[in-house]
Amino acid sequence: MTSSTASTATPLRHAFERRVEEVKPMKSDINALILDYLTTEGYPSAAAKFSKEANLQPLQEEESVRARQQIQHSIHLGSIQDAIDALNDLEPQVLDSNPPLHFSLLRLQLVELIRECNSKPGGDITPALTFATQQLAPRAPTNPEFLEDLERTMALLVFPPDNLEPQLAALLHPDLRRSVADNVNKAILKCQNQRRDAAIRNLVRLRAWAENTARDAKKNLPARLDLGLDNRDDRNENGHEPMVT
Repeated sequence: MTSSTASTATPLRHAFERRVEEVKPMKSDINALILDYLTTEGYPSAAAKFSKEANLQPLQEEESVRARQQIQHSIHLGSIQDAIDALNDLEPQVLDSNPPLHFSLLRLQLVELIRECNSKPGGDITPALTFATQQLAPRAPTNPEFLEDLERTMALLVFPPDNLEPQLAALLHPDLRRSVADNVNKAILKCQNQRRDAAIRNLVRLRAWAENTARDAKKNLPARLDLGLDNRDDRNENGHEPMVT
């Protein structure tokens, strides 16, 4: 019988990684980032609980955060009229002062009507046509992008839903709901004189810029620098991807 011994040598660690481990961020700074993220992204219960546990002052009233969360939730469910009604109750000036955002919500509502009529064989397209004529057609001539978006959306009525080109298929993908919900959330925050993006998102962008700049300058860095934020299948309750840019 013969035996062999596998090498258990630990690979040498890059000097940059050792330097990173030497940096000890203050717990209070980390807590502030977490509370900012929970508040900005719309997690009322978690933000309220965390602010108490971390002994931090809430950044916004829980009711205000909850109202934003409910609007986003309605959009993620495809209940666009509910979202519009709630948004008008919360901050009526948001849609009045932002025609592109208003149009994007109405177009998403048209997409949901088309989705519904396509879900049944021989579905009635009358509600979708009526909505497009009354709500979107009058707005389309005011902006070339509106007209293009409306024409593309109406094409969903012409082509079978199971054989759409990528541009049209994207209209039925949940990402469109997420994008519109995120834009609505930012618009509400702007109206309330709050920062539109969580601070940690800006830090992630800054970190990416710093890495790219360092690599362009041929600095000595590890081949790969992980953020630890790559679990994109782990969607949160609002439909967002956790702390991604």
